[in-house]
Amino acid sequence: MAVVSKVLTIGGGFSGMAAAIQMRKAGIAVDLVELDANWRPEGAGITVSGPTLRALDQIGVLGEFTRRGYLSDGVELVTPAGHRIGEIPTPKPVGSEVPGGGGIMRPELGRILADATRAAGVHVRVGCSYTDITQYDGDVEVAFTDGTTGRYDLVVVADGVHSKTRALLFPEVKPPQYIGQVVWRAVLPRPEEIVRPRMWLGGAVKAGVNPVSPSRMYMFVTEARPDKQQIERSAWPQLVADMLAPFSDPVLTGLRPHLFAADAAIDYRPLANLLVPAPWNRGRVILIGDTVAATTPHLASGAGIGIESGIVLAEELARATTLQEAFDRFHARRWERCRMVIENSAQLCRIEMENGDKAEHARIMRESTIGLTQPI
Repeated sequence: MAVVSKVLTIGGGFSGMAAAIQMRKAGIAVDLVELDANWRPEGAGITVSGPTLRALDQIGVLGEFTRRGYLSDGVELVTPAGHRIGEIPTPKPVGSEVPGGGGIMRPELGRILADATRAAGVHVRVGCSYTDITQYDGDVEVAFTDGTTGRYDLVVVADGVHSKTRALLFPEVKPPQYIGQVVWRAVLPRPEEIVRPRMWLGGAVKAGVNPVSPSRMYMFVTEARPDKQQIERSAWPQLVADMLAPFSDPVLTGLRPHLFAADAAIDYRPLANLLVPAPWNRGRVILIGDTVAATTPHLASGAGIGIESGIVLAEELARATTLQEAFDRFHARRWERCRMVIENSAQLCRIEMENGDKAEHARIMRESTIGLTQPI
């Protein structure tokens, strides 16, 4: 039997849903509250690494990902003119036969996991959060925004990078810090020659694409901006088109007009990261995912490490003899992996902003990729 019998999960993002699904498999009763009444992740496409596909397979949703997303192996590297530089291999993760990577629309992945959460028997309330958490020796009492209360053996908090719970329980931790780079994303038609991720290298602006379906792909463009700025949405298409102007590859020049279509769904996001020192629990309340370990997208592993943390927490709750033992084992398995992703992604960001050493960039990418293929 699991060391807890009833758990509340606060936050219905990827990590919260992963934890809820896996805890239900361990026989734990799970309530989940999600503030967004629509329970709909925002954003364009998302690149998913092989290790993240392994985690989705463990949860049981790889089949739906395959049907509604796109799977591939390798990343093509080309010059701004489109001349081939080489390819970054994406090895299969240890203990799995999933492909090396893939892509999917972020809202689509959210729907897949939301369906799986409800199918697992999780009691879900949307448009609901909490007003107060009170810990006792043997349980936790939670007051909710709908006026109800509940008592739980454990509260798992996955309420995102701007978590109010982190501010409450970890007041010494500064909010996420802007890292000096922004990422632009857009959803575009997929040319026939784009069959796997492709990146154009050679300047301070890096562009890339990744298929998310047989007919669509998403584009990402990273840009150094010294200051975090608010930019009028109406200006976004022209700004992205101007950033792509130095790229003479016909693939990119052919895509520029599509940036002005309504369904391009351009997304602008200043990048920040966060790594809260372990332990990530205060008593019977534990924080996971972006709430304590938020990364920039340079290793395509932000969602992945959060989903993995949900899986590992459920595993340790199922096999430990005490709650503290479960926490200790969880932190031992998650801290170093999350630290590696966040700190290595920050190094990659720095090299890109400074147009720095390409060999160092390649080394960090290679070592990180190999490290992530290892078991969680």
